[in-house]
Amino acid sequence: MRRNQKGKIAEITGGKALHERLMVMGIYVGREVTLLNHSMFRGPVAIKAGRSIVALGFGMANKIIVDAE
Repeated sequence: MRRNQKGKIAEITGGKALHERLMVMGIYVGREVTLLNHSMFRGPVAIKAGRSIVALGFGMANKIIVDAE
């Protein structure tokens, strides 16, 4: 995704612990998210989910599959 692009989460390819951790943050399959900021060098990824802004590590963000608009 590009910066400020919206999309819906199609799949989360992690285990149960990752699903639970993301659910607490308001990130789940079917949720619309907006990419706010990312680093080309495997840094943190900032996304907006609803009214929340969340920063995820590269490894965690890499397991979230999004259908971009």
